[in-house]
Amino acid sequence: MKHQIFIIFIILQFSILTLSQTTPSGPTNITQILEKAGQFTTLIRLMKVSQVSDQINTQLNNSNQGMTVFAPTDNAFSSLKSGTINSLSAQQQVQLVQFHVLPNFISMSQFQTISNPLRTQAGDATPGDFPLNVTTSGNQVNVSTGVDDATVSNTIYTDGQLAVYQVDKVLQPMSIFAAPSLAVAPAPATLKPKSKSPAGLSPTSGNDDSPADNSGVEKIAMHGTAVLVFEISLFVLL
Repeated sequence: MKHQIFIIFIILQFSILTLSQTTPSGPTNITQILEKAGQFTTLIRLMKVSQVSDQINTQLNNSNQGMTVFAPTDNAFSSLKSGTINSLSAQQQVQLVQFHVLPNFISMSQFQTISNPLRTQAGDATPGDFPLNVTTSGNQVNVSTGVDDATVSNTIYTDGQLAVYQVDKVLQPMSIFAAPSLAVAPAPATLKPKSKSPAGLSPTSGNDDSPADNSGVEKIAMHGTAVLVFEISLFVLL
């Protein structure tokens, strides 16, 4: 009997210890949740720098509105091209983190029937801005941004108001990472050289400025002059 009581006591102690490790004490704190889960150092740093973590904590602890967070692991950030995060402006870093936050609580089962596109804290969900679409296949949840696709690999935390899901890729919004479409420049107009009139055409043909051939007229004039000189000479002799 004593042996059974001792075993029950050990089980209760273990349960209390496990619960204290998975559920932060006091007000909800998103960075504490991620720190306890491990492997989210980069996301935590970005949340603190952008102050998005403060916004999440304030909203959760001062309202009844729920939230959902997609949390990329450190490996997910490492798979990005080197220098990607540092190349973003301060505003873009804020938008990137906000793009991983939904302004309402969504359980895993609710992903099965949710309507796309999902609106994030980053703003407009229209194509080209910050659209986020979710598809499911059995128990697997996939998240698409229009730039990349990620998979929900684990539930880190859920309490009915906040849900935190681990994803295997950084969700890249189109507004920041989509390559701009390049407009095709029109082909330059080809200038045609001005054509010249063939030799022998009269000056009334087109707008050709070439002088007309007057050799025939000159020959007639010379012949008339010769005849006139001959007649004058003959008159003098007579």
